[in-house]
Amino acid sequence: MLTEYMLKPEDRARQNIDKMLREAGWVVQHYKDLNRTAGLGVAVAYFPLADGREADYVLFVGGKAAGVIEAKPEGVTLSGVAEQSEQYLNSFPGKLPVYSKDLAIHYESTGIETMFRDRRDPDARSRRVFSFHRPEEIKRILDQPDTLRGRLQKMPELAQDTLWDVQYKAITNLEKSLAANRPRALIQMATGAGKTFTMVSEIYRLIKYAGAKRVLFLVDRGNLGDQAYREFAQYTAPDDGRKFTEIYNVQHMRSNVLDKESKVCITTIQRLYFMLSGEKEFDESLEEEPLDKFMAPQEVRYQPALPIETFDFIITDECHRSIYNLWRQVLEYFDAFIIGLTATPSKQTLGFFNQNLVMEYSHEQAVADGVNVDYEVYRIRTRITEEGTKVEAGNWVDKRDRLTRKLRWEQLDDDLEVSAKELDRSVVVKDQIRTVIRTFRDKLFTEIFPGRTVVPKTIIFAKDDSHAEDIVEIVREEFGKGNDFCKKITYRTTGEDPKNLVKQFRNSRDPRIAVTVDMIATGTDIKPVECLLFMRDVRSRGLFDQMKGRGTRVIDKDALLAVTEDARHGKTHFVIVDAVGVCESTKTDISSLERKKTVPLKTLMLEVARGNFDEDILATLAGRMARLAITAEGPDLKRIVDLTGGKDLNDISGELLRAHHQMPLLKRPGRCLALQSRQRSSRKRRQKKSLRASNSLLQTIRTSLRPYR
Repeated sequence: MLTEYMLKPEDRARQNIDKMLREAGWVVQHYKDLNRTAGLGVAVAYFPLADGREADYVLFVGGKAAGVIEAKPEGVTLSGVAEQSEQYLNSFPGKLPVYSKDLAIHYESTGIETMFRDRRDPDARSRRVFSFHRPEEIKRILDQPDTLRGRLQKMPELAQDTLWDVQYKAITNLEKSLAANRPRALIQMATGAGKTFTMVSEIYRLIKYAGAKRVLFLVDRGNLGDQAYREFAQYTAPDDGRKFTEIYNVQHMRSNVLDKESKVCITTIQRLYFMLSGEKEFDESLEEEPLDKFMAPQEVRYQPALPIETFDFIITDECHRSIYNLWRQVLEYFDAFIIGLTATPSKQTLGFFNQNLVMEYSHEQAVADGVNVDYEVYRIRTRITEEGTKVEAGNWVDKRDRLTRKLRWEQLDDDLEVSAKELDRSVVVKDQIRTVIRTFRDKLFTEIFPGRTVVPKTIIFAKDDSHAEDIVEIVREEFGKGNDFCKKITYRTTGEDPKNLVKQFRNSRDPRIAVTVDMIATGTDIKPVECLLFMRDVRSRGLFDQMKGRGTRVIDKDALLAVTEDARHGKTHFVIVDAVGVCESTKTDISSLERKKTVPLKTLMLEVARGNFDEDILATLAGRMARLAITAEGPDLKRIVDLTGGKDLNDISGELLRAHHQMPLLKRPGRCLALQSRQRSSRKRRQKKSLRASNSLLQTIRTSLRPYR
């Protein structure tokens, strides 16, 4: 018997193909042993054709010929092989029963790489698959009068009644992408713009109108799975009146067993990875671990309980985190369209989704539309935080084990240089933490939130769990409050369920301050948060923008008053308190519109009226209009609409923002001379008209803007 290393490449490829077929439930036969009813699916090798050639494999389903496999040696590229397999059609024996006259199912495989095509698809093209489909799946799709990709080209018109404009546009653009058979699509929508609601709306359409067998909604945190399930349970079908979960089964996976009756499956990528890698035991605490801290190098392999056709669509939430390293193979295992959702795409994210960005909705535009609130930055500087410190020889220092938190008080023989990076990790300088917290306390009601008396809901970002413990202790001391006032919410929180703590922080008056590392830094929806205190630096652009997103969410004024009783003006903005310089680099894609904080509204409007279209002035005025839209009362709002010819404050903010975005283009050298001429000739007319409108508008809104003047 030949050993494996003595096999020819084509023989090794056939061995691998045979193994893959058997794993997928096919009976593999040589033509000499032909019994096409030996099972539901039979793959017959070396099948003779009428012209004397052999087909590498012919696939029989229920005794009828359904397709072919063209086998090639390992390393052979498959891009041109599909045309070769089509030649089999003209010489296939006419006396054999066939599922369809043209043998619709075509595979090309080297045993390492496999391509698949259903020739009934519109403009059918081959796509890469992890393995072969099961015979039951081939029978299912051949028994249907049309293919999934055919049905995606016949989706009914989308009604806009229950959707915001941005949500309507996202679904419309996505369905165009799906109809064009683009396998991956990316949706970028600012935090709070309703990405999950948008996708629940689209999933309903995909199941009802495109006949999707099952949809996977993939998250990377257990609490995000809880949020997603609530969105499905609360969604009312616009054409039915029932809740989504009353019409279709939605499984939120709590075990490693898939409900075969489910139309939607919600699970973490961590759990799914374990299922695909063949691990039997899964530690549920791993569902709350950040992906970048999760070490499991084993590759996924074919799992008969989860064949590649299990899902038709994969929605991957916070996709900027789930497309790298070992996680990528989980997404690419299934033969499914992949749709990514994120507020903060990176270049790598765009690359994974083949540059197919079907929706782009920025934080700035969301602020102008009243979907997000804007932010301000308050800087706290300490010399130790900025520069590190130096401990003189002979002094005692507090050194701490990062895992056990065991203290070791050491007397130094030599001077100890401590970098800012080492602070609160290997060397603990509690005075530095205390200085930041004390400054935050002292400035909170005078400079950060002037006029307020109740501590706004605040998230403090710590470096690690040990650092978080120290911060909690010092916050309680400096504010003179009990345990309920400030809580640690991390993956290592013990005694209290972290999910219950998140719920309390969201819905109850206490705690006022939550200290976290990663757990509620991204994705988690806590609308009442008005303040973010950074006591750790963040190098990742995407992570930083995600963390900022915890403050951007809009909340109804009454809902905010229920947990923060002195927030009389509602949530008009949030404040980033920066104690480490995290906002002083250019890593962020999300920027504040407030560029001229000390300039009164009247001055800003008069500057624009005089023709000063400075970008910072336009951005600031757009932000002020968005804030005013939250605080202005009914009669004032009506007068503004009358004065502006039917435009409300969000419309005005949006127009100012568009002007702000266009200014860099207008300033480019070589711009159109005709445009310059038209601008000069109409400038005086615009100035007079703008002055009249601005003065009238100012009289109406001045009283509503007192807190921000």
